[in-house]
Order: sequence, then structure tokens, then C-alpha cells
Amino acid sequence: MSHAHAHVHDQAHEHLNGVMSSRGRVSGRLKWVLAITAGFMVAELVGGLVSHSLALLADAGHMLTDVAALGLSVFAMRLAQKPADLQRTYGYVRFEILAALINGAALLVIAGLILFEAWRRLSSPVEINGKVMLTIAALGLMVNVIGAALLHGHTHESLNVRGAYLHVLSDLLGSIGALGAGVVVLTTGWTPIDPIVSAIIALLILYSAWNLVRDASNILLESVPGHVDMDAILSDLTSIEGLEQVHDVHVWTLTSGFHALSGHGVIDDPGEHMRILEEVRIRMLKHGIEHVTFQIELRALYQLPATDAG
Repeated sequence: MSHAHAHVHDQAHEHLNGVMSSRGRVSGRLKWVLAITAGFMVAELVGGLVSHSLALLADAGHMLTDVAALGLSVFAMRLAQKPADLQRTYGYVRFEILAALINGAALLVIAGLILFEAWRRLSSPVEINGKVMLTIAALGLMVNVIGAALLHGHTHESLNVRGAYLHVLSDLLGSIGALGAGVVVLTTGWTPIDPIVSAIIALLILYSAWNLVRDASNILLESVPGHVDMDAILSDLTSIEGLEQVHDVHVWTLTSGFHALSGHGVIDDPGEHMRILEEVRIRMLKHGIEHVTFQIELRALYQLPATDAG
């Protein structure tokens, strides 16, 4: 039994190493996005101050959180690849989830500040330089398209990368909004469009940030992963021939792309434990669960009564 457990654990750690290795390949893309975002943030901040455009200043404020978010994502990704030790037996892989949670919380705060300022600007309109606003917004759109293209296709690999991508994507939408507002201001002189667009940008930020905070919180609370059906898991386990009872079953996510299960099972025939352990592992792989720790208990040894699985 010990050999079987060691084999399963070795496979799980190999899978975890593979997951973290794929993160390293995305790290270079994150660094490029960080560099171009930081450079343009300064230009957008100056443009917003010169043109008095809240939409540009809102987008610059959002890009400031993007720079911090991307920097944190890069740092978290590097730290997560540090090897495990006797104090942190899983290493630092969950730091990526903490980074995603911090990024989401920062987005919520920024969105709230933008909404407040939009309300203030609607109450007291200010003059806006449409030409400067339009020019900066157009450049911002190009920068954000490049950033989104670099990260697109990698969001499924890590909640950390998804958080960074959501920052860039909401910036892309913000640039489109600022561009549209600049056209309206330049052609009609109607300045209320600027805070209105800013409010829409803030609502988009709130939506993406809330989803990110929710998903990161669920992982940190060790909730059942969204793709896992616990009823199906329990049904699959209890249908294994020779496994008489299942209890204390837990399923959680360690970090994005790495899911785990622990549980106890009761058997009558001690000669069946190796076959049952292997069957449990194979069936859980079908549910996307790679790391399985399953303890076999002999009913005769523990004098457990015959009860229904649960």
C-alpha cells in the first residue's frame, strides 16, 4: 500500500511541476505587457491632465493598477516556481492566487473612485481638449490591443494570468470608450459624454474584478472547483466494486490547473485494497483531479457498522 501511495504522489508532483513549467513560458509575455503598459500609462496620465479628460485620467488610473497587477503577477509567477521545502511542502504555488485576489481588490477600489469622480464631473462639467483626448485614446487602443494579443490564449493556464489579462482587456475597452468620447467632444462639444463613458468603464472593471475576487476567494477557502460535480464524484466512488462505504471526501484547488481530492473508504476484503486504490485514481482523473489521497479502512479492524455511502 505504501508503494502505491508513493507512486500516485510522484505522479501528482510531476503534474504540478508541469503546471508550473507552463507558467514560466507565459512569464516572458507578461513582462512585455508590463513594459508597454507602464510606458503608456505615463503618456495617458499627462494627456488626461492636459486635456482635462476624466475618461483618460480614469483609464490612466486603471493602467496604474495594471502596472502594479502585472508586476505582482510576474513576481508571483517567479516565486511560485521556487521548490518546495520542509516548511512549505507544496512550495509557493498559492502565491499566484493571493496575487489574483490582491489585483481584483485593487480593481474594485479603482472602479469605485472612478464612479465617484464621474458623478462629480456630471454635477460640475469641465472643459475638455478633444484633440489631445482623441490622440492619446487612439495610442492607448493600439497598446492595449498588443497587450491583449500577447496574453490571449493563456488565460486558462492560471488565475494569475487571467487576472492580468482582465486588467489589460478592461483597459482595451476603456480606450475604445475614451476614443468614442473624444470623437463626440471634438465634433459636438458635449462634455458630459466623458464622465458617462468613465462610469461605463468603471462598471466593466467592477464586473471583471468581482469575478476575479470570487474565484480567488473560492480557491483560498478550498471550495470545490467549479468544474467538479461532487454528486458525480461520490456516485463514481461508491460504484467501485468492493468499496463498501465512502466518507470524509474533500475536493479543492491548490492552484490554477491543479486539483486535489482526499477521502476515506471502507472495505471488507483486505486483498482488494490495491485494486480499489488504482480504480479510485483512474476514476478521479476523469473528473480532472490529478492529486488523490485515499485512505482504505478495513471494517473488521475498525469494527465499523455497514451503512450507506456519504
